[in-house]
Amino acid sequence: MSPSNTSTSPAPQQRTRIKMCGFTREADVLAACAAGADAMGFVLYPPSPRSVSIDRAAELARLLPAFVTPVLLFVNEAPERIAAACAAVPGAMLQFHGDETPEFCEAMSQSTGRQHLKAARIPLSEAADFDLLKFALLHQQAQALLLDAHVDGYGGGGKTFNWSLLPPNVNAHLVLSGGLTPANVGDGIRALRTHGLSLAVDVSSGIEAGKGLKDADKMRQFVQAVRTADNSFPL
Repeated sequence: MSPSNTSTSPAPQQRTRIKMCGFTREADVLAACAAGADAMGFVLYPPSPRSVSIDRAAELARLLPAFVTPVLLFVNEAPERIAAACAAVPGAMLQFHGDETPEFCEAMSQSTGRQHLKAARIPLSEAADFDLLKFALLHQQAQALLLDAHVDGYGGGGKTFNWSLLPPNVNAHLVLSGGLTPANVGDGIRALRTHGLSLAVDVSSGIEAGKGLKDADKMRQFVQAVRTADNSFPL
């Protein structure tokens, strides 16, 4: 049975999962793991300043301990390169951050045997027309929808969209992204915790000293801010 575009009551959630993205250096990967990241994103989109090669992503992913998931980020990529990346990085999840159709995302998940995230590019303008409920219905085979600000080009622009514009009844697991920092991630969690089936967070520029260069202190502060927000909700 296909899910409707409205959700039932979300399941209780005691811990917000954390994905950190855009890694290029070994030391940063290790620091993120020590801080408590649940997933680690590697950008395989050459125009991005955080992009790495497939071989480099594989090297960095080998540093991950058990139960920390590698995520491979693609933008309008060819199926052959997606398959090659999956072969090089065992156990990785796919993240589609471009104009990929639901059919393409589902076909790549089936052919590679990997689950996928699909980015929903949320307009910065309140007048812009974007139907997240319809988007969730079209991409119902995605493990989660990653909510990011719609900026020029693709990928994270470090921009925060207006969280209050999101519908309160999205029938999908949600990953909040776009301009998150240790200072505002708690507000995002409190604002959107019950809007979907669950809520995770994704951060890149908010934990950096420079593009692709992570800051260990900011990573620790980000995780602490998430845990503080989690503790503000009753069990």
